Amino acid sequence: MTDAYVAIEGGRVVEARSRAPGTTRGELVFTTAYTGYEESLTDPSYEEQILTFSYPLIGNYGVREERFESDRVHPRGVVARELTEDVAEWLESEGVPAVDHLDTRELVTGIRDEGAMKCGIAAGPDATEEDALAELEQCKHMSDHTEIGAQVSVGEPEVFNEDGDGKTVALIDCGAKGSIIDSLVERDAVVHVLPYDATEDDVAAIDPDLLFISNGPGDPENFEQTKDLVDSYAGETPMAGICLGQQVVASALGGSTEKMEFGHRGVNQPVRDLRTDQVVMTTQNHGYTVAEPGEKLEVTQINVNDDTPEGLENDELEIITRQYHPEANPGPNDSKGFFDDVLAMAED
Repeated sequence: MTDAYVAIEGGRVVEARSRAPGTTRGELVFTTAYTGYEESLTDPSYEEQILTFSYPLIGNYGVREERFESDRVHPRGVVARELTEDVAEWLESEGVPAVDHLDTRELVTGIRDEGAMKCGIAAGPDATEEDALAELEQCKHMSDHTEIGAQVSVGEPEVFNEDGDGKTVALIDCGAKGSIIDSLVERDAVVHVLPYDATEDDVAAIDPDLLFISNGPGDPENFEQTKDLVDSYAGETPMAGICLGQQVVASALGGSTEKMEFGHRGVNQPVRDLRTDQVVMTTQNHGYTVAEPGEKLEVTQINVNDDTPEGLENDELEIITRQYHPEANPGPNDSKGFFDDVLAMAED
């Protein structure tokens, strides 16, 4: 039974089955991950997007809260070939429209050929094509979501592992995954999570051993306050960044960023280290990348598929960033040593 419609940029409408009712809009993207759907759906980097799963069956091992990366589902809508009842019920309880019983292979191929695109969804017994097209008409480009940081960041500072004996980390929350905090706490770091628009004085009050810029959604050029922090503390305090964090650091220090055609989203992205020539498999979720690193940062790792920068460093300024997610969840554990490296840098 057709009771859902997916309207895609250009005016094409695809029929589907409603699994969680409602209307929504966002940038249509896809992930190639075949496990870790709970982590993907709670990843703040998917804010304002419609997430399409390329793997055909989503939900075959249930839904467990301990796997969540945040306290809510972040994609504005979900598309799959087949969703199990567990996932459908979870998304409905979260108020996130979801559809299945459509050809996701064709959707993914279209995104790869034409790039990530605007999308509108209408699902439920009263849904119409016109409803989906109306949502599409209101959909904004990702770079136009200028306040997206406020949607995903903490409102007030939080502290994790307050009695720890390790290094003090000021984590700037631009949409941080919970596993990043867990990875630092596992190494006995005291983690102060600060809002994305934290000031230089906010950080100075903590007097951290390490300034850490998190992952997050949207265009890095919209995180002006975070870029100001990077500019203020570069060379004064050791610094690390993941995903959006790498882009923000590069932009703040004289580099530039750009939007990718369809981004990197999945758990099988190969990355080559230019110093060791070693290749590791990585977890990624981003639609923007560093175009030019600038004069202050050296590209130390690249994506094997398209040569985009995956790692930036400056030994003198004590900066290490990664475009991929070393904490994984889901994905391979090849790069978890990143957290040891940045904490060792703070130790030195």
